[in-house]
Amino acid sequence: MKRLAFNSLIALITTFGFTQVSAQPDLATQPIPKNVILIIGDGMDDHQITIARNYLKGAAGRLTLDNMAQRGVAQVLTVAENDPKKFVYVADSANSATAIATGQLTSRGRIATTAGDDNDLTSIIELASAANIKTGLVSNSSVTDATMAAFYAHINMRFCQSPASIEKTSDFGQMTIDCPQDLQANGGLGSIAEQLVASNLDLALGGGIKYFRPKVENQSMSVIELAEQLGFEVLTSTKQLQSAPLDKKWLGLFAPSDMPARLRGQDGRSAEEPQPDITHRALSSKGEVRMPEPMICEPNPKSKGLPHLKLMTDRALAHLSQDNRSGFFLMVESALIDKEAHDRRACGSIGGVEQLDEALDSALAFAQKNPNTLIIVTADHSQSAQIVPENSLFKGVGVPVYTPGKLVRLRTPENSLMAINYATNNFIKEEHTGANVPVFSNDAASLPSMLTQADLFHVIKNYLNIPNN
Repeated sequence: MKRLAFNSLIALITTFGFTQVSAQPDLATQPIPKNVILIIGDGMDDHQITIARNYLKGAAGRLTLDNMAQRGVAQVLTVAENDPKKFVYVADSANSATAIATGQLTSRGRIATTAGDDNDLTSIIELASAANIKTGLVSNSSVTDATMAAFYAHINMRFCQSPASIEKTSDFGQMTIDCPQDLQANGGLGSIAEQLVASNLDLALGGGIKYFRPKVENQSMSVIELAEQLGFEVLTSTKQLQSAPLDKKWLGLFAPSDMPARLRGQDGRSAEEPQPDITHRALSSKGEVRMPEPMICEPNPKSKGLPHLKLMTDRALAHLSQDNRSGFFLMVESALIDKEAHDRRACGSIGGVEQLDEALDSALAFAQKNPNTLIIVTADHSQSAQIVPENSLFKGVGVPVYTPGKLVRLRTPENSLMAINYATNNFIKEEHTGANVPVFSNDAASLPSMLTQADLFHVIKNYLNIPNN
């Protein structure tokens, strides 16, 4: 509306013949807009970064991440659902992203709602939109997945992503997928997908089209149809993304759910268990153990033709900076570092770090031309992968010594072997771990060397000059 009023004023001046009057002096008095680009590597702890650096750049090489002006750490804090005064020491993406997005702590599985009493928490996206600051979210996961959702939705359980899932109850480990209080019929805001299309976001790009195909609660139209009715240009291909009009809101849905990883293990392999021979199975101090064969990473054919994170970031920056005198907030998530680590696929995680590094290149290039741009790169939590000795220090003691977990032995471009171990459990999926996560920034004066994830919310809010509620 402000842009429309300004253009109308210029037209009025021209109509009455005051053609010598210029709007430039007024523009010159406008403050230079400030922008924040927050890049989140899901599950990107120091092990994931080091694994990727070793494989992509060599042990002595450097990622773009390594050249940032500042590096610190963020403490990941999680509270118990049944007692918010107690801490839980391993987070999930929902509660950790909520801390970054709202500045408040909550329990695992919650999306911008408080533990226990289920109150909604105001997010940086909502504050920015209210201050006339443009907002956008980019990810190679589903746009309804936990990290993205924490910035625009409010729901008690992260898996209630579509109208179909919110209406039925099921169990996921210790978390119950049950959101009856979030049904619109019960006074709630609806599923995560419904909340996205009702939001003030200028753009959301990623996967997850299957969550938008069900019918809106108690209506005959699908969530996609509602998105179009509410002004979103729905994009489903790279070609559409490249040519989408900058003056419309974008909802990019480029895959049924999460987008495929860029890299995979040779012939699709993931981590494998060491194989003891019969002798060792009978007598633990004897026999031999065969380790998984070394492999390399290869392109994942399933990702061919889909937009990569850098392209989505480039297009988002073009959209948000177009005719913008108020600044913007953009969150970019490289989600597949985490997704692939859960499935013990080291190459997929390496490709996820590589995509994040490329998106960071785009962010830094933008900041070079737009100096009032703060870039923050961090992670939501740590993950399961760890580099272990290729040859155990105890190899010569006469007893077979090997990991009780699953192992990937990667042959690096330096013709060395890097052993990556997964051993958080004996189940089909690995779990998160509880370490601090790194924080990088292009502005050494903007962040302390150690902070909590909730502190990042206040750093972003203050940089954008967003007033308190």
